[in-house]
Amino acid sequence: MKSIENAKKKASRRYGANLWGDPKSPFNKREYAPGQHGQRRKKMTDYGEQLYAKQKMKTYYGNVSEKQFSKYYAEAIRRTGDAAENLVGLLESRLDNLVYKAKFASTVFASRQFVNHGHVTVNGKKVNIPSYMVKVGDVIEVREKSKQLPIVIAAVENTNRELPGYLEVDGKKLTAKYTFIPKLEDVAYGCVMEPNLVIEYYSR
Repeated sequence: MKSIENAKKKASRRYGANLWGDPKSPFNKREYAPGQHGQRRKKMTDYGEQLYAKQKMKTYYGNVSEKQFSKYYAEAIRRTGDAAENLVGLLESRLDNLVYKAKFASTVFASRQFVNHGHVTVNGKKVNIPSYMVKVGDVIEVREKSKQLPIVIAAVENTNRELPGYLEVDGKKLTAKYTFIPKLEDVAYGCVMEPNLVIEYYSR
């Protein structure tokens, strides 16, 4: 657990932002990176801003690999509608993200491990692939033998995080139904995300 928390803190320090909305984050009071030069912000090029937006978004969703992320981009532009909104919808539909958002795990990094270790089912079938794409109407559940794990109990009892509107969660049964694919405005990001810049980065 310590390594997971350290990864989370390290990521927030790297981007000088409270990526996951942690109420104890030092970046709630200051919006610059640590260190004596942290308050000096260099003006970024357009490319730099696009790259920064991409890296920040990849990190928010648990350090998604470049190969996977570029596939999400390709799918986002293939679908009808706004590509940036499509990208958000795809990332939010990942199983590890929804397990985290349902408060069955304390961080997205812990959620990835949790899914990987076979603690979760989708529509009654065990799924151990963190990047599994959950569909609207699917029901995620913590497996019976895993419901009393201390890490699960601690995550569920955490009052610092609110449940998103696109999940119907039963905190006693530890089930979560995915009710609709969210748009950017539906996701309570801890800091500003700019999926439009991510689309621009890959569209170069």
